[in-house]
Amino acid sequence: MSLLEKKEKKSKKGKASLVCTREYTVHLHRRLHGITRKKRAPRAVKEVRAFAEKTMNTKDVRLDIRLNKHLWSQGVKSVPFRVRVRLSRRRNEEADSVGQFYTYVTYVPVTSFKKLTTVNLETEQ
Repeated sequence: MSLLEKKEKKSKKGKASLVCTREYTVHLHRRLHGITRKKRAPRAVKEVRAFAEKTMNTKDVRLDIRLNKHLWSQGVKSVPFRVRVRLSRRRNEEADSVGQFYTYVTYVPVTSFKKLTTVNLETEQ
């Protein structure tokens, strides 16, 4: 491993510990394929939580109430195919917290999912 590769590896590790906000489209239809009808909405909540945990590299994921209402809006068995979410990695101010950061997931209403990509947003923190 060369010196340049080691520096790049260190900088990538440091980037995961920054406060940032991004918008993603989560394709729930493929994540819920084959799931029993009465377990689809609870599983959708778990899948969004797992997506946020993997994407933002934080164990602590908190969902907004509006996102939960949107996932449950069509009932337990017919979850929306896609959902647009805003993931915010924030500093944890609690003294007894496990991690240094947590991810706050909010719902972003859109009219169409066509040609939407991941968007990096500026954070105020």
